[in-house]
Amino acid sequence: MRSFLLTRFAQSLVLLLIVSVIGFVVLNLIPGGPLAQFGLDASMTQDDLNRLAEQLGLNRPLWMQYLDWAWRLVKGDWGHSFRDGAPVIEVIGRHLMATLLLMGSSTIIAIAIGTWIGVRGAIKRYSLFDYMATVGAMVALSIPTFWFGLIGIYVFSLKLGWLPAGNMYTIGDESVLNYLHHLILPSVVLALVHVAIWSRYMRTATLDVINQEFVKTARAKGLSERRILMKHVIGNALLPMITLLGMQLPSVLTGALVTETVFTWPGMGRLFLDSLGYSDYPVVMGLLMFSAILVVLSNLAADIVVAFIDPRIRLS
Repeated sequence: MRSFLLTRFAQSLVLLLIVSVIGFVVLNLIPGGPLAQFGLDASMTQDDLNRLAEQLGLNRPLWMQYLDWAWRLVKGDWGHSFRDGAPVIEVIGRHLMATLLLMGSSTIIAIAIGTWIGVRGAIKRYSLFDYMATVGAMVALSIPTFWFGLIGIYVFSLKLGWLPAGNMYTIGDESVLNYLHHLILPSVVLALVHVAIWSRYMRTATLDVINQEFVKTARAKGLSERRILMKHVIGNALLPMITLLGMQLPSVLTGALVTETVFTWPGMGRLFLDSLGYSDYPVVMGLLMFSAILVVLSNLAADIVVAFIDPRIRLS
């Protein structure tokens, strides 16, 4: 078990190193470089840009810039925003809770609805419900998230007036109910694609468990189908879903970026696009690394949970 955890941890560190190198190199190869936004200021001369590049250490070789940035990152210094000079970690922190709230609520919705659809589709295999669930999943996976968002705004905000079209809360009303009212539409839109993915995987996992010998033995003992389903099938079918939950985090983050833009949700996705447009490279790199750390930790946590739950992995 210890070697398993150490191997996973070492792989995670290597992955973070690769992500940091690729991200740093790609950002610095973008035309204009980190000083592109300063060059738009008509009052900035070339001497001013050279002086600023020397102050920021941007006139050094790229590998030296990377080593300096990586060493400061390890020590907890994520740099400062070009926009307002605020520490990058503080800028990310101001938008973190909004993204976690959106991702958490959409994940709960996706798991709850996707599990129900997947289990019911497996039990009623080749039924009308199963065919409708399959078609619905294909449609949800084929249509981009922003389209669902725009349709949701048009129908539920503009036409029906049931839900707000954007933002996280109404100015002057920061009650919990107001937050939840604004959260409904973006969280449902973000969850749609993941409901489709979760339901398909859950259907396959449930069918696999139903055909196992211990389920046939339970039926031979005279247990009711409901008890077999609740006690033996769903628990075993959810085991591989734990790994899927960790693997889905990058997709949820990507979807959150689009959803936050459509609904003007003040999260990390919107911050990433704003910072990219402003050429605020310290914030962009900080968001890239923070997201990579979240993804790595979620996959590592999923592996650990599965290893503790499944004795086959733990004993191997």
